[in-house]
Amino acid sequence: MSQGRKITVIVLAAAGVVSTPLIWLLDSPDAGQLAGASIQAAVGIAALVWALFQPGGNHTDDTAVGTGRARASRGGTAITGIRRPKGRGSGSAKAENTGNATADGPDSSAVSGIDYS
Repeated sequence: MSQGRKITVIVLAAAGVVSTPLIWLLDSPDAGQLAGASIQAAVGIAALVWALFQPGGNHTDDTAVGTGRARASRGGTAITGIRRPKGRGSGSAKAENTGNATADGPDSSAVSGIDYS
């Protein structure tokens, strides 16, 4: 769930918990209004709890298996595996059997596995 949707659900759930039940309860409710206010508050709380436990929008699971033979030269970058700039993403990253990442020349780089830079 994206961060924007998560915030929207939380705000709407909080408004649902507070709005109508509060108005009903301040106006000497009868049994039906009291039951309705209780149900509405319970549904709002359930939506709030559900939204809070949803994973963020950057959840990714990356897998690279049996990679190899990447070559960089003249300032290039060779990656045989997975690249996650600045550690972005909240899921797992797994690289198996990587190899053959070669860099030649100044400012060239090679990574065999997972690159978090």
